[in-house]
Amino acid sequence: MTTARYPFSAIVGHDELRLALLLTAVHPGIGGVLIRGEKGTAKSTVVRALSALLPAVTAVAGCRFSCDPQFPDVFCPDGPHTAASGPDLRPAKLVELPVGATEDRLVGSLDLQRALNEGVSAYQPGLLAAAHRGVLYVDEVNLLADHLVDVLLDAAAMGRAHVERDGVSVSHAASFLLVGTMNPEEGELRPQLLDRFGLTVEVAASRDVQTRAEVVRRRLSYEADPAGFAASWQAHDAALAGRIVAARSALPQVALPDSELRQIASVCAAFDVDGMRADLVLARTALAHAAWRGASAVAEEDIRVAAVLALPHRRRRDPFDEPGLDREQLEDALRNTDHSPDDPPDKPPSGGVPPDSAKPDGARPDGACPDISPGLSERVDRPREAFRPRVLVVPGVGAGAPGRRSTARTSTGRTVRAAQSEGSGLHVLATLAAAAPHQRDRGRRGSGLVVQPGDIRLAVREGRESNLVLFAVDASGSMAARSRMSAVSGAVLSLLLDAYQRRDKVGLISFRGAQAQLVLPPTSAVDAAAARLRSLRTGGRTPLAAGLLCAGRVLAAERLRDPARRALLVVLTDGRATCGGMDTALAAAGLLRRDGVASIVVDCESGPIRLGLPDRIAIAMGGGCVRLEQLSADAVAGVVRTAREAA
Repeated sequence: MTTARYPFSAIVGHDELRLALLLTAVHPGIGGVLIRGEKGTAKSTVVRALSALLPAVTAVAGCRFSCDPQFPDVFCPDGPHTAASGPDLRPAKLVELPVGATEDRLVGSLDLQRALNEGVSAYQPGLLAAAHRGVLYVDEVNLLADHLVDVLLDAAAMGRAHVERDGVSVSHAASFLLVGTMNPEEGELRPQLLDRFGLTVEVAASRDVQTRAEVVRRRLSYEADPAGFAASWQAHDAALAGRIVAARSALPQVALPDSELRQIASVCAAFDVDGMRADLVLARTALAHAAWRGASAVAEEDIRVAAVLALPHRRRRDPFDEPGLDREQLEDALRNTDHSPDDPPDKPPSGGVPPDSAKPDGARPDGACPDISPGLSERVDRPREAFRPRVLVVPGVGAGAPGRRSTARTSTGRTVRAAQSEGSGLHVLATLAAAAPHQRDRGRRGSGLVVQPGDIRLAVREGRESNLVLFAVDASGSMAARSRMSAVSGAVLSLLLDAYQRRDKVGLISFRGAQAQLVLPPTSAVDAAAARLRSLRTGGRTPLAAGLLCAGRVLAAERLRDPARRALLVVLTDGRATCGGMDTALAAAGLLRRDGVASIVVDCESGPIRLGLPDRIAIAMGGGCVRLEQLSADAVAGVVRTAREAA
């Protein structure tokens, strides 16, 4: 027996989250909701409860793709649809996309049963088809494999899914409400996918004692009698469902006056968001909110609600900015809108650019990173501007977690060949091709295909993996001199941004004084590494050997914890081992080479006289060495690859 879902109305607190979901149910064109929050905050419970409130959809009878009878898809694989097909009332679907789903499961694939039994090429729909005119829910969306994200982005942008694989060529409608949940501690979301979500909500457990007690009380009551608990809240859910239907019906008649449209443009300009998607989302959300409260026209209160929900994730200038919205800046933008209708359309709103005082603490107009916190002896200069670093790739073919850095054998990437003894998943065409020549000898009669175990071919797939990038940063007094740490911190921030984009795990080691410290254990939350870097202390002697030995211990522990994830060690130092001596440092570097650690040393020496000490460390480690000023996309051609081959 299926357990009743937790009622939407019974959710305690999370007012913004519930409102965001209800508004997207009223106006699916808003573009979906991203729910960010710590673990144990009922994110998944709220989303799953929403499906009970959604109105049923009218679809063509027998159509697996839920085509609208009034506007049937002319390219529907189950078409062509005619008036004789008749309508079919179906409940709105909530389709869940698992993080470990394959591309076949998402977009569909060849119907294997029909191919083997009937010898025909038929299409088996995937989750995108099932989610059409419904909700597509992705739990832990920030952990979704990149190739699935690409497919999801294409479908969300175009409202259609295109399938060209295994002899199948299909295009079908795939318009859905995208809802994702994520825990920021496990890593941030790719910017391309982040912008696709119309609204975003931050959720956290309440610190109010009465609220927490009520959450526990209701949850225990639900677990004791799920059906009875759901029945006690049925009237409340029915009222919400009826309100959604009424708001949807009223939505086309809700007016958006020009004065309010100018307020929307002013708010988006004031927060300096990219592109025009934010303006459109704000307008749609304001219309939905006006319809939800039963108004005939959009008012300032609707725009305020829309801005709070639609702008926090769009004001981030880089992945290391904290999401959020300055409410005072929002009120200023709403107040300062010029309502004069005589202005030419290309004139920017009067509240277009926020004053310097309204910018987040430490932010710069040019978008560079904030100051690094002062060390023990002096304040570190502002980091230099970030740049696009050369891609550092661990050579060979790995088998680690999905990402965008190094080549890897995967179970979900593109198929590169078929094989009998290796691979994952059936390679249908190769299997059929292997069996076809032997059908007469096997006594085949009629339709169907006689397949034997020796015909089975597996698909060998190749994609990209993420790596562990471990930074070992020399924070000694010699590095702090002459503002050298300004350049070093700028370089590390550039590499961190690259690691964020490639879905890597990162770790940060600092060595200064007499010891090395693991400032940040390996994590997928790259923004945490940036925050630790900004608070890095400097000064003292250079314990280079301690830093390298600490890196060796961290990498050894990570190999035991995650053997498939390959590591790249990046050491930033001037090589002056004033604590422990150079011979000890070279011995520690030799241990890393013995363990096969892929490494690169960034030479941070400056001035007319160079001692070449970082080169000696790099040779002992079996890695490459590049000067700090050469650490750019145009200058670091294959340093890591060369280093590994030399090893």
